[in-house]
Amino acid sequence: MADRTEIVIHPVSPRGGRKVTAHVLGVAADLGRAFTPTDVSELLRRAGLEAVDLSEDGPIRWEGGGPEVWTSDICRAG
Repeated sequence: MADRTEIVIHPVSPRGGRKVTAHVLGVAADLGRAFTPTDVSELLRRAGLEAVDLSEDGPIRWEGGGPEVWTSDICRAG
């Protein structure tokens, strides 16, 4: 079985920020909450996942919008 790491950036929370998780060998690890792409890079670096392409063409699954989305519709409406 190949070691396949999946990184997920979840939709923006109503409280702000996006949860970042890594799924490795069937285990999900919560890496923290990011408020910018720089935060995502730092969380990944701390997890030993350096030099990850943050673009939508990279290995990250961006849910609720790509790397340019950091506020939710709820936050913008308020």
